[in-house]
Amino acid sequence: MFNKIIKRGNRKGARGDSAEPAARPAAPSSSSGSGGGGGAGGAAPVTVNHASRATAPSPSSPTSPHVAPSALATNQAAGAASPPLLEPLPLLRDVAAADRPGLLLRKLRLVATVFDLSDSLKHPREKEAKRQALLELVDYVQAPAQAAGANAQTRLPDQVQEALVAAISANIFRPLPPALHESAAAIDPGAAPDEEEEPYLDPSWPHLQLVYDLLLRYVVSPDTDTKVAKRYVDHAFVLRLLDLFDSEDPREREYLKTVLHRIYGKFMVHRPFIRKAINNVFYRFIFETQRHNGIGELLEILGSIINGFALPMKEEHKLFLARALIPLHKPKSVAIYHQQLSYCIVQFVEKDYKLADTVIRGLLKYWPVTNCQKEVVFLGELEEVLEITQPAEFQRCMVPLFKQIGRCLNSSHFQVAERALFLWNNDHIVSLIAQNRGVIFPIIFEALERNIQSHWNQAVHGLTANVRKMFLDMDSELFEECQHQYMEKQAKAKEMQEQRESAWRQLEAVVAAKAAGDDMVLVN
Repeated sequence: MFNKIIKRGNRKGARGDSAEPAARPAAPSSSSGSGGGGGAGGAAPVTVNHASRATAPSPSSPTSPHVAPSALATNQAAGAASPPLLEPLPLLRDVAAADRPGLLLRKLRLVATVFDLSDSLKHPREKEAKRQALLELVDYVQAPAQAAGANAQTRLPDQVQEALVAAISANIFRPLPPALHESAAAIDPGAAPDEEEEPYLDPSWPHLQLVYDLLLRYVVSPDTDTKVAKRYVDHAFVLRLLDLFDSEDPREREYLKTVLHRIYGKFMVHRPFIRKAINNVFYRFIFETQRHNGIGELLEILGSIINGFALPMKEEHKLFLARALIPLHKPKSVAIYHQQLSYCIVQFVEKDYKLADTVIRGLLKYWPVTNCQKEVVFLGELEEVLEITQPAEFQRCMVPLFKQIGRCLNSSHFQVAERALFLWNNDHIVSLIAQNRGVIFPIIFEALERNIQSHWNQAVHGLTANVRKMFLDMDSELFEECQHQYMEKQAKAKEMQEQRESAWRQLEAVVAAKAAGDDMVLVN
């Protein structure tokens, strides 16, 4: 309890931001599940799912440099310490179209100013003016050029787009606070992370939400010309967006997921780079930190991207499956993002059935040894993959696969054994087993007999009896042959045990006789 109190104190101290008064009530955004590989960049209505999702704590990634325009960079540097003198600015709709670019730049200079939100009594008028400017900019960027009676180039000229991206960067790209596990490690290096810790909600979110709204509307706006915008929404900008996925606030990660997916859909030139950058996040998570808050959200984006892969599948995508997605089963926190990971894996097998062997062998490679809950999760994913596996691919991996299933059947943890037995409830898997029963029966028979004879759980005992009867009905001759071989093996094992015990008894008798002889010599 003391550690939790200290951790919360550290987290609050590390945050430099606090809530800004009055936020925009509705938060438009896009669903990352739409338009996977080619996502259109149109102005279709978009909504954001603000549902919180439990995540594993992780250290914040270092941010990549991103250069802002000189005028706004100077303003940003001085903004937090001494905000500019507040001057009344007219509404955009109240000025002539020719004067709007200049007014937009003035409003963006105000938006680029970063205020200290930890003190609500500090610069309240400037903060409210910035909030109103953000609301107006969101509405302006959202409105189509035709409705505003202007063309896209006059509404959003190059210099305004540059200033807009720089103002957004000044607000959202900031150092993330120390994650929960880092604070705990500073107090007690041996402390384990608390998986039941509630997700951290950033107090400055009402302000950040408006900035993310502005970025999203800019990306999805039909007036945004990708040939111009790609100069400002560049590789450095994408890398810094990816760094923010380690935020502990699930609301921010939802917006980031939507924004990055829309950038992937609209900026085709950035697609290979985005995939490679996500790969690098996965590599660092798997092989270095094993802590990151946004793995689930990144996998959701990839799920829709994989859905849009063209056939035949490129070698690059197959390498991504083998080197990034399958090793994501290794971390202890896999249960947190397993649903999204399993969806991506199944998408690959559905796209190219020949990948089933690669996926199943990858699962066997990272199969947990002592983590029973993780085994249950793996068995669930294995069933999903087997359900879409073709007979030819099944034959390539069935021997190591059923050796592992046999070990699961004999697990003393009843949920593992039960989940393994549930595989025989799947008609497609049963048909695959029936086609290859000559190989599978001898492998699995011994595990079934052990369960019948000695498993402590009655439910497992009953399910085992059902599977055993299914084998008997499927091929009674093979069943009797396996039973005969099992009985011979048991008899040999019993004979060897008796020989071993007899040898030990003889050895003990020799030692005892020698000891008695030594005692007689000493007495004489």
